[in-house]
Amino acid sequence: MTEPAGGPADRAAGRGRDDSGEVLARVVREHAGRLAAGLISLLGDFSAAEDLVQDAIETALRRWPVEGIPDRPDAWLFTVARRRGLDVLRRESNYRAKLAQLRWPEPAQTDDRLRLIFTCCHPALAPAAQIALTLRVVCGLSTQQIAAAFVVPEATVAQRITRAKKKITEAGIPYRVPAADELPTRLQAVLAVIYLLFNEGYLSSTAERAQARDLVDDAEWLAALLAGLMPGEPEVVGLLALIRLHRARGPARFDAHEELVLLADQDRSLWDRTAIDEAGALLVRTARAHRRPGPYQLQAAIAACHAEAASFEATDWAQILVLYDMLLHLAPSPVTRLHRAIALGYTQGPEAALAELDDLQEVLARYPLLHATRAELLRGLGRAEQARACDERALALTANPAQQRLLRQRLAWT
Repeated sequence: MTEPAGGPADRAAGRGRDDSGEVLARVVREHAGRLAAGLISLLGDFSAAEDLVQDAIETALRRWPVEGIPDRPDAWLFTVARRRGLDVLRRESNYRAKLAQLRWPEPAQTDDRLRLIFTCCHPALAPAAQIALTLRVVCGLSTQQIAAAFVVPEATVAQRITRAKKKITEAGIPYRVPAADELPTRLQAVLAVIYLLFNEGYLSSTAERAQARDLVDDAEWLAALLAGLMPGEPEVVGLLALIRLHRARGPARFDAHEELVLLADQDRSLWDRTAIDEAGALLVRTARAHRRPGPYQLQAAIAACHAEAASFEATDWAQILVLYDMLLHLAPSPVTRLHRAIALGYTQGPEAALAELDDLQEVLARYPLLHATRAELLRGLGRAEQARACDERALALTANPAQQRLLRQRLAWT
């Protein structure tokens, strides 16, 4: 069997041998989800599609360092996966016929990923399994990244994904966007997937990079696509506004050396004020039309409070605290309690915030932001040694390179 050759223009330019690993990593991050979705759409088999994608990646690892990077690396991977599928499955005429029909879609012409998200978020699966499976298969996140999002062990995530794929195959769950009357039962899981995808892109949980702009782009694209599918659903609009409000601060979040810049120190003149105004207006229109704020609308409202403040000192922390109280009532979680405690520290002082965090130490024992927040509060109270111990604990728990550098700087100052 002959594999697709790399483009002569790339080879002539000398591109491909030394940086093939970096390019492959980028292509996998950006296109693995679309590649798997395209294969699953015809095969109807998660495991078979994932095996074909993995085999294509392994082939690229062997060949690109020697032959150079193809003109279209994503299409190269797709072609190899398709040919491998024909080779492995040639005895099964039905699969062979389906694979023979498969073509690499243009991004603007496909909604395969959204369709696959709805398939993975079938109500026959446990909610946590729905989200874990989708993040792994459709979004391409690793079990490590998903475990960090759920604040659970990697083994737990792996078990959820395996069981979910088996359930989909055994139950014959169809690969399609559900009918209109079925959408509400799946919406919360779909929103959670897009939200967690955005979070991973906004501040990565791995050591590879501090942020992943491609994942942020994917999350916004999927949220906008979902808003087009369900234009009257306020929580979809809330999530889209939340993503756009955070993205508007993007240019100020890292300095020229890729060092993380905390909100209090960001240059607000770099923020995209047009995007902030548009997202805020979208949020207000939705709130007036529906008057039933949900968790994503409330989170977007909190983000708007930060984004619309002229300075950090002008932040309306009292309003933010009220919004967190509403959010905790609708969707209680330890992480939300942690963020509420931060707001409480600005309204009632560090002692009140620390008292709240004391109740979270067990449930969020492996969550680095808990320890970093405690360190800041303790430092503000003059308890330097305790603050240092908390920063050391946060450093041991985070893999994000920008967070690690920031924590090391703090430790060097004390």
